[in-house]
Amino acid sequence: MQFAICDCLLTDAKFVIRNPESEMEKVMPTAKVRNLKNKEVGDVELSDAIFGVELNESLIHAAIRNYLANRRQGTSATKTRGNVSGSGKKLWKQKGTGRARIASIRSPLWKGGGNVHGPQPRDWSYKMPKKMRRGALRSALSERLREGNLIVIDDFSFDNSKTKSFLGVMSELGFNDKKKATKTLIVDSLDNSNLILASRNVQKTKITNGYGLNVYDIIYHEKLLISKSAIEEINHLLDPQREKKTAEEETE
Repeated sequence: MQFAICDCLLTDAKFVIRNPESEMEKVMPTAKVRNLKNKEVGDVELSDAIFGVELNESLIHAAIRNYLANRRQGTSATKTRGNVSGSGKKLWKQKGTGRARIASIRSPLWKGGGNVHGPQPRDWSYKMPKKMRRGALRSALSERLREGNLIVIDDFSFDNSKTKSFLGVMSELGFNDKKKATKTLIVDSLDNSNLILASRNVQKTKITNGYGLNVYDIIYHEKLLISKSAIEEINHLLDPQREKKTAEEETE
């Protein structure tokens, strides 16, 4: 068992334990805010509880497996001997022919017969605890920030809904490479119709809001563009203090 290095003082016959790490001021993570012309327009302070979390690969892996399992349709099916077409008549008598006995042409032993132990429609989805799912989101967002692949945009305001305008902005930001398109995830309000219409025909680009953000999209896409309004929305949704309040209300 490992303990944090600490100083012990004897005061009035009581041990006072001091943790030097807790006394140090925590540095809030910050990010540069850019406009659509890729110019810095300021800084934004990010929540340390959301964007300063350590990488937890096992938790992220579990969240991605849960997301992919819930996305499966589960409609694959094979026909058993009761589903395939064919007569149920006995082809020849049981004895005296010198051939192997046979009951039905729909037997799995015959070509065109039924399938044995094949896949059948089923539900692959399963629930993952909310705290684990939100913890995986915090870990993935923090890692993208440390990599430098999380970029905060001041405002995704477009005058029109033309794809040409959107591609011009992506070129300004350095993401529109003709040889290889950069997988980009944009987090903004879904009420921004010009952004949605202008980007819906662009390959490897996805638009979502804070409520639709998931771990799979964060890991799959190489770049993450988040508007300032979406940052506030994410801070509200993934705030650990909010989880504690809801847990206390449920217990009461």
